[in-house]
Amino acid sequence: MLCIGIEGTAHTVGVGIVSSDGEILADERDMYHPPKGGIHPREAANHHAEVVVPMVNRAIEDANIRPRDLDIIAFSQGPGLGPCLRTVATAARALSISLMRPIIGVNHCVAHLEIGRMNRADSDPLMLYCSGGNTQVIAYAKRRYRVFGETMDIGVGNMLDKIGIMAGFGFYAGPKIEEMAKKGSELLDLPYSVKGMDVSFSGILTAARQHINNGCSLEDLCFSIQETVFSMLTEVTERAAAQADKKEILLAGGVARNRRLAEMVRVMAEERGATLFEPPFPFFADNGVMIAWNGLIAYSSGQRMTISDTVINQRYRTDQVNVTWRQQPFRAVSK
Repeated sequence: MLCIGIEGTAHTVGVGIVSSDGEILADERDMYHPPKGGIHPREAANHHAEVVVPMVNRAIEDANIRPRDLDIIAFSQGPGLGPCLRTVATAARALSISLMRPIIGVNHCVAHLEIGRMNRADSDPLMLYCSGGNTQVIAYAKRRYRVFGETMDIGVGNMLDKIGIMAGFGFYAGPKIEEMAKKGSELLDLPYSVKGMDVSFSGILTAARQHINNGCSLEDLCFSIQETVFSMLTEVTERAAAQADKKEILLAGGVARNRRLAEMVRVMAEERGATLFEPPFPFFADNGVMIAWNGLIAYSSGQRMTISDTVINQRYRTDQVNVTWRQQPFRAVSK
């Protein structure tokens, strides 16, 4: 069985093709780069509309298959930016109708978790999910992925990008901040905002703006941001792991590629007698493979959708998903 997945929640269009034994046959990506500032949803959607059909064609060529060999069409149904979600949903519907194949809408956050579990069917991790618009600590319980803690305002990736724009790094600032942080050493004063199991980043954004306006060392600012923010995330992850009694921790999302964050979480996990694991490095970021895989296991566990069910949901929460495939374990085989 083959599934094609189309991702398009924010800046990246991804098209992936995956087989039911876990073989990745295609992984096409194209990222929108705004000329200045952050993402404008309509401009990003225009980019997606231009590239998605050629990307689908390239993915099919990469997989060395014919369009009619596809068995399932999956797409990112939410959460995300409305214009971007509508664009890829339209492409998925058109493909489903033209090929007369079933269609499955996938929760973007859950897909990040499942790509990490792809070849670990027996794993039951706590997931720290850090991306542009999302920051959550998630664990499975009673047929749902439960959110044990999350951001109270903006996602950690959005905060980093806003600071990067203020500092002149441009957009997509995470990698640049990580690079600059390695050269810093002085811990600047930033608010440490942990509210029980939740975190808040807006105060850090305000304090960072003040430091930049006062002419601080950008290296020290990046160092301070990482140490403060990642300590917050590690703290709430440890508390959630204790509450949920999890012995495995999974990192997911674009921000989770940061090696300093991974180091902090790994030390915490080892001190608790737990293990940290991560998806293959290319699959931290948004991609179509994770959408294809989640669509495939959802379909294989009995989920079905009609075209009328595929309305996008910008606020599609992780804990709204009926996780039918965890009730009927679906094992992938590494190739």
